[in-house]
Amino acid sequence: MSVLLLKSQGIPHAKIAGIEGLSGNTVRAYLREFQEGGIERLKAIRFYQPLSELSPRRMTLKEYFHKKPPATVNEARAVIEELTGIQRGLTQVRKFLQSIGLRRLKVGSVPSKANPAEQARFKDEKLTPRLQEAKAGIRKVFFVDASHFVFGFFLGFLWSFGRLFVKTPAGRQRLNVLGALDAISHELITITNTSYINAQSVCDLLVKIRSHYKKGPITLVLDNARYQHCKLVEEKAMSLKIELLFLPAYSPNLNLIERFWKLMKKKCLYCKYYKTFSTFKTALTNFIDQVHVLHKEELNSLLTLNFQDFSKAQIMTE
Repeated sequence: MSVLLLKSQGIPHAKIAGIEGLSGNTVRAYLREFQEGGIERLKAIRFYQPLSELSPRRMTLKEYFHKKPPATVNEARAVIEELTGIQRGLTQVRKFLQSIGLRRLKVGSVPSKANPAEQARFKDEKLTPRLQEAKAGIRKVFFVDASHFVFGFFLGFLWSFGRLFVKTPAGRQRLNVLGALDAISHELITITNTSYINAQSVCDLLVKIRSHYKKGPITLVLDNARYQHCKLVEEKAMSLKIELLFLPAYSPNLNLIERFWKLMKKKCLYCKYYKTFSTFKTALTNFIDQVHVLHKEELNSLLTLNFQDFSKAQIMTE
């Protein structure tokens, strides 16, 4: 474009070449192409691109890696050499993997006994209608689960100049938290103790929830733990007019509160040292009390009502 502009001002070819840092032949070629095909001819890219020896094997390798994803670039290089007899460096292999659509992603987990079809039916027929009512403000929906925070050290990663070691306390003390997470407001109602979570703990939670919300329908979404799926809890829920909606077996991906527990562990436990159980317990309870102030944006981003669906996921079986 610059060559055309300068030519339109009547500047000689030699001077244009000097201004643009081009050879005289290149300037003349640009002008000739413009005369023959206009701007569109100049925009066409026709430089030489060498064809990779792996190109003819592209689909074969893509199908192989779809079935057996490599853990490392070095492993992929060995596979490529075994299947094609072609040797390539790690950088070239990495570029090839990216060119066929592979990305280095963290592997997720799914319970081996989970039933994706049953999960999909539960979500469509039972969970989604109740969540829609909750959004409309005519029902309260809580996701219920217990988490057991053991007084110890949880490994994690830190940016450091050398490997760090953190003291870890000994013993089996733990803080048990039975929580009910509001699907819309993300308010957390809890029952805590340092002994065990049992059916009576669940009944206490039911009473606490109903005392907060005296009117209107309430649904609790919970798993099939024995202390939750028992006659004592079911009778108490019925007396308080609270619906218990039990998840399909092996469906933690449909329980919103599981994400909350992960955030809590990340903020309170990983790479943290607490000298006493008292300070450990205080850190956890303070997080629960202040999470909506200190981590509001992160909480709202994490606790969306988008649930992992395994019906279309690629699941490794070997």
